[in-house]
Formats: sequence, structure tokens, C-alpha cells
Amino acid sequence: MKTKPEMISFKADAALKEALAGIPNRSEFIRDAVLAALENACPLCHGTGILSPSQKEHMNQFLVNHSLEKCQDCQEMVFRCRK
Repeated sequence: MKTKPEMISFKADAALKEALAGIPNRSEFIRDAVLAALENACPLCHGTGILSPSQKEHMNQFLVNHSLEKCQDCQEMVFRCRK
């Protein structure tokens, strides 16, 4: 059974409103942007950018055997297992 889509709204400042003005289907654009952001959110902090004290302790334990370094191919920061 398909459920009826729910309306969700948000406030936008003048600059965002102006930037969205020329987009033909703003609802579809915003849905796609939100879904893309959710797919790329950090699995630990869920996109907040902040770890809880417990998460930080687990990260410190993880980093005992791993390092955080720049990938030579894509130039992004990645975890590497220490050999």
C-alpha cells in the first residue's frame, strides 16, 4: 500500500529563495538534494560534525591500528589500515 506523500516546509533566506527561483521543479530539486545529503552524511556523527565522548573514545581506539591520510589519487582524506 502506497502512503500519501507528506508536506514538509522550511524557511529560506532571501539569497536561497532567489537561487531557487529559476529552477523549474523546485520540489524535485530540493528532494534530490536532501536525499543526496543524507546518503553522504557521516555514519558516526550523522552529519553534525561532532562526536560524542563515547564515539571519540571508539575513534581513538580505531586509530591505534589505522591512520587518517590524504589519498594520492583523489586527494580526499581516508582511513588506512596500518601494516
